[in-house]
Amino acid sequence: MAEDLKARVRDFWQANPCGAKFAKAEIGTREFFAELEAHRYATEWHIPEVIDFERWRGRDVLEVGCGLGTDAVSFARHGALYTGVDLTEASIALARKRFALEGLTAELRTADAENLPFPDAGFDLVYSHGVLHHTPDTQCAIDEVHRVLRPGGTAMVMLYHKNSFNYRVNIMTFRRLGVRLLKFDWGPAVVHRLTGEEEDRLRQLQKLYRQDRQQFLSSEEFLNQNTDGAGNPLARVYARGEAAAMFSRFTDVRTGVHFLNKRWIPLIGRLIPRSVERRLASSMGWHLWIIARK
Repeated sequence: MAEDLKARVRDFWQANPCGAKFAKAEIGTREFFAELEAHRYATEWHIPEVIDFERWRGRDVLEVGCGLGTDAVSFARHGALYTGVDLTEASIALARKRFALEGLTAELRTADAENLPFPDAGFDLVYSHGVLHHTPDTQCAIDEVHRVLRPGGTAMVMLYHKNSFNYRVNIMTFRRLGVRLLKFDWGPAVVHRLTGEEEDRLRQLQKLYRQDRQQFLSSEEFLNQNTDGAGNPLARVYARGEAAAMFSRFTDVRTGVHFLNKRWIPLIGRLIPRSVERRLASSMGWHLWIIARK
């Protein structure tokens, strides 16, 4: 069953390369990648701060789940010896195109996070942002991160945060209330006007809701369908303690919370200044970062 689930995960991301929806330019063009980068670092401005790309100059870096390569090219621009893997051919093909457009070099290949195709102790940094909570055996993937790190190497992993505004309030409160409107034919149009959510995505959710209401409203399935797009077969959330326990083989395990997407906060979200956003995100942000040393 795990292999069937993984195949469905692969199929979903093959059809929906992560982040592609945030660019309007033709996919694969220089303009497309520029839009992706501008969006990512405007909304997730903490990423360069936490990673400190310059720190990895001349070091062997592996990214597990490189997606369309935004962080990948940032590592390479700063002189890292970059290797990226992704579960899908679609993302690897686009990442290769991006590196070619920038005249940068990298090793890029398709691979499974639970079975990395590298020998032991080959990397100074293993980085994975928003990926390992989508694989059936997250613990196995974390163990693989540990295996391929050199002694003294660093793991930087972002998992979705259970004790976040997005999970506790947005997904499990507001969205669970709002989804009841989807039983009506006019529901997607009304929810679109109220929230700004794409109407096509809401119609996909409506179809799933009508097919099996009980299954759709289960905590696990509701989380799946309300992270990363309708049809997503797997997503998980973790509290700080749960995440730290999964990294018990590492030493000096630290956790930090980032990213309060202000559009999820009704009415006043977009008015919140960055200084306040930073404070709120440090406790109730959606992105739980684990930084650990082998």
